[in-house]
Amino acid sequence: MTDEAITWRKVLDPDELPEGRVKTATCGHMTLCMTHFKGEYGALDNHCPHQGGPLGEGSIEKGLLRCPWHGYDYDPITGAAPGFDDEGTSFPVDVREDGVYVALPAEVKHPRTVGDLMIETMVNWGVKHVFGMVGHSNLGLADAIRVQEGAGNLSYYGIRHEGAASFACSAYGKLTGRLAACFSIAGPGATNLLTGLWDANVDRSPVLALTGQIDTQVIGTGAFQEVDLQAAYGQVAQWTQPILPMSRHAELMNVACKSALLNRGVSHLIFPDEVPKLEAPADAEAGRPDGRVAALEISPPVSAIDDAVALLAKSKRPVIIVGHGARFNMPGVIQLAELLKCPVITTFKGKGLISDGHPLAAGVLGRSGTPVASWAMNESDCLLVFGASFSDHTGIHPKIKAIQVDYDAMTLGKFHAISVPVLGEIAVTCGIFSERLTGNNIAEDQSGDMEQRWSIWRLEKERRLADDRGTGVSSAAIFASLTRQVDDDAIIAVDVGNNTYSFGRYFECTRQAVLMSGYLGSIGFAFPAAMGAWAATQEDDPLFQGRQVVSVSGDGGFGQYMAELTTAVKYEMNITHILLNNDELGKISKEQRAGHWDVWQTSLHNPSFAEYAKLCGAMGVEVSIADQLDDTIGAALAHDGPALVEIHSDPDLV
Repeated sequence: MTDEAITWRKVLDPDELPEGRVKTATCGHMTLCMTHFKGEYGALDNHCPHQGGPLGEGSIEKGLLRCPWHGYDYDPITGAAPGFDDEGTSFPVDVREDGVYVALPAEVKHPRTVGDLMIETMVNWGVKHVFGMVGHSNLGLADAIRVQEGAGNLSYYGIRHEGAASFACSAYGKLTGRLAACFSIAGPGATNLLTGLWDANVDRSPVLALTGQIDTQVIGTGAFQEVDLQAAYGQVAQWTQPILPMSRHAELMNVACKSALLNRGVSHLIFPDEVPKLEAPADAEAGRPDGRVAALEISPPVSAIDDAVALLAKSKRPVIIVGHGARFNMPGVIQLAELLKCPVITTFKGKGLISDGHPLAAGVLGRSGTPVASWAMNESDCLLVFGASFSDHTGIHPKIKAIQVDYDAMTLGKFHAISVPVLGEIAVTCGIFSERLTGNNIAEDQSGDMEQRWSIWRLEKERRLADDRGTGVSSAAIFASLTRQVDDDAIIAVDVGNNTYSFGRYFECTRQAVLMSGYLGSIGFAFPAAMGAWAATQEDDPLFQGRQVVSVSGDGGFGQYMAELTTAVKYEMNITHILLNNDELGKISKEQRAGHWDVWQTSLHNPSFAEYAKLCGAMGVEVSIADQLDDTIGAALAHDGPALVEIHSDPDLV
């Protein structure tokens, strides 16, 4: 090394390293193995030249530095390897009055890598958030994410379990229609993502999965943490590809992002460990969406419109049913409903798409629904269904004439034949229907019926508020309080189980957005989903910026990802979690009784969740009587940061 190429750096204080000992020291981006032997200090590159073992974790035995991985020996001062050609790299040492200094080469500028090129492309496609875990087989890609975060182009959230990362991304996609990315190592990290990715797959949420992989040269040999990730992701990802040294790297990221957005599902990129670290060609340009995505507002076929209009024009009591697929098209749907003066029912996944205070709202249909919705459907002579698929949980009557509108041809008539299937974009189709049906319908004004049915149901809910068996707070009381306390435009992530059925039944929406694990119905969804929703509120998008984020679960659901409360604390996520604690998997107990089985293994041994929240650094409060609900929930919602409200609930008053 010339004098111009080196920098003397202090690495040890005087007497910091005893005679005969070894220590690791970090200087900038270089890690050293520091030794003290026979009065001399040595400085070696910390990486064993054999397989990169950490020499600084070794020991001096019989006058030689022994690598802790494979027992290779080196001179502790010079790095020479007796009997071997390879030797450790040593650096000049100067012992000064204030400590031990080492002459190190000047750091070279970080080269632009394949990982940088691909993450730049991802950012250009609008990805603003990455949830994941940094590990040994994704470090090259992690560094590229670090660079973009440092430039202010995205936010990274280090989670405690990869399943929380994929659930957060799935919820973000459901809420915004945009992409977020989840990130893992090879092997177990990648397989941990699968549950949240299946949630995205079946609920048609766009997600980008970035997984590490072992080195290309050892793929197929059964190496440590090797999993055939293309096979493992074969059905959950609608598009999956490995990134190879000679791939068209930016183009693969282009295709991944485009495919996830347009197919509304999971795109998966597999990064063998060495590939993101490769230097990118000097002329390599990051990809971007310009010219890659066409407008999607396409009209349905004229024949389908004619058939649908003919059926609606002669309907006296039409009813509109909306599912999650109509989330971004509700103004046109409500305009059509007001033209026809007909009720609007939602599926559970569509809860909140119309305010329960609207004179034509009928609430949720199905197992989690209201008697208002089921009455409206049963009195109907024609169903107009937008963005819903007629699942058995929803319970849409198959014998009533129905018009189904969806952008996905396979969803049309998915479970049984439909009178008029219409392939089209919902907002465009609603506009055409409104134009064609103005002055051309005989629909009765059903708003009076809705007012009457809501009065009956609200009176029944009021009666249930008084139910108290002395074994916990009733769900009717819990969700009446939540209805009063949360913001009109809050984002609410719910879990599965009796707590969720009760939420669907009792909570009355105004303009809240509701997120759930729909077709997968995965326990544990709520809190990670709230983290994904919170990320959206940190953007400068006026649709989401600054909105209140609430999650609701039972004790079983929260237990799945309760460590993520520390993630919320670390990143100062303003999330309020409402936890219904009844010390059991209440819904499963109910199903066992209904099936004439013994109730078995559904009890839970729980900590004090409120105390646990405090230990994590969050606000934790506990409620055991209904009269405490409003003040306690209100205080938690007002808290600036993560808060958990543990409510001791009655498992039978659901």
